[in-house]
Amino acid sequence: MRIGEVAQRSGISARMLRHYDRIGLVSPSARTAGGYREYSEDELQRLFHVEGLRSLGLSLAQIAEVIDDRAFSPAALVERLIDRTREQIAQAQDLIGRLERVRSTEPQSWSDVLRTIGLVRGFAAANPSQRQQLALTLERTDQRDVPVLVDAMLREPSEDAAGALQWAIARIGDAAIPALAAALPSAEGDRCRRAFDALVKIGTPAAHEVIMAQADHRDPRIRGHAILVRARHGEPDALLGLVDLIRAGRHDVEASDALVELATSSGLIPQALAAITVALEGAEPGARRRLMAARSEFPVSAAPAG
Repeated sequence: MRIGEVAQRSGISARMLRHYDRIGLVSPSARTAGGYREYSEDELQRLFHVEGLRSLGLSLAQIAEVIDDRAFSPAALVERLIDRTREQIAQAQDLIGRLERVRSTEPQSWSDVLRTIGLVRGFAAANPSQRQQLALTLERTDQRDVPVLVDAMLREPSEDAAGALQWAIARIGDAAIPALAAALPSAEGDRCRRAFDALVKIGTPAAHEVIMAQADHRDPRIRGHAILVRARHGEPDALLGLVDLIRAGRHDVEASDALVELATSSGLIPQALAAITVALEGAEPGARRRLMAARSEFPVSAAPAG
């Protein structure tokens, strides 16, 4: 079968067939009576073998390496192709993420686009010290930088660089709160704690509103801090949470002080003492000591008889 006929029937362009011939990958070796070159059955089989390997993503150089290798393992090749395809997917997803972060900054000019791209690339640097330095030396930050900074902070593997990013985000203030609040339900503990800590650094009334709403958060550290903030804001429903913190030994000194202050200022001393009494039931020795110490902070006249 001649080149033109193979091209017509197979869908492989004549140009590609001639390229295969030039590089010695698949060359028609037979000749017609008129001197035209033809593919033999074995060569046609080799041609479709090449096309099959190309469809799997192999380069022509890789195909040339494996097509005549009798020890070649198809299973190993497929495994390598799977790994490579996963890498390509990850790279594509990373590019999509970068483009979405650029779009989310709502750039008004090409200079805005270039600034955002510069930030994205800077926070993707391999050296954590460079990432930290970039966060510390940002000449200006505004709310358009929020998507890039928050995403970089949540993904940052270095605690020092993450802390620098939290500082940069805190400088932006309330405009960063929605993006941080959106990360709080994350199933990844580090991400939600990072977002929460950034809210604490912002420290404005709006940030405190979001913090106080986390009193039922599944993460004990976040939940404990939120309960303490609710108590400092005089929220009576923080009372039982404070007692639980004391019993569990988390923030127990702060919780004890906050419990006395909240109960006294809100007229809830009897309820606080009753909650301590309930918590003492079945408590292990360390928890009993903490609870008894908290109860001793209340005036003697307020303690229940017996």
